[in-house]
Amino acid sequence: MTPTHLPGRVAIPSLPEQTRTPPSPNALESFNTAPTAEVHQTLLTCLHSPRWADRLAGHRPYPDLDALLAASDEAAYDLTPGDLAEALAAETLPVLPEGIYGAAHMALNAANAAYEAKFGHAFIICVDDLPPAEALDQVLHAIRSRLANDPDDERVVTAEELRRLAKGRLTHALRGAGL
Repeated sequence: MTPTHLPGRVAIPSLPEQTRTPPSPNALESFNTAPTAEVHQTLLTCLHSPRWADRLAGHRPYPDLDALLAASDEAAYDLTPGDLAEALAAETLPVLPEGIYGAAHMALNAANAAYEAKFGHAFIICVDDLPPAEALDQVLHAIRSRLANDPDDERVVTAEELRRLAKGRLTHALRGAGL
């Protein structure tokens, strides 16, 4: 679930289609037994934080997906402001769904520019649970709403969105079981 890269930096994972199928036990077994460097690289596609990836890779094996996701959350909560800044720097704007008119692109780009000017980092939001047709409206609403936050409050919201993105990407990576 690597975001598609375009100018700007709103991180909305582009998923072909959401499914609720859990990763197979073989995918978790592969994750648990794959070489550390390979697992580390896979983890960096989920959250661009070497510290987070090191911690998850170093605490293998995980008995089940819930344990891995709990460890992901715990490791994300422990990230320093510098770790979060590093992860945010790698987030980018994906392609909007087909048929989205040009004004929507302009509105999103303008809101994103205002956000980056105010907070100094990419706007991110996890829209994994939304139908693609609703994602743009939710992103525009959220970015405009979050522009009213003070920097400390926004750091908390941003860290939570990064954790949600990481969990979704990790689950998706295990479904693909490219390990």
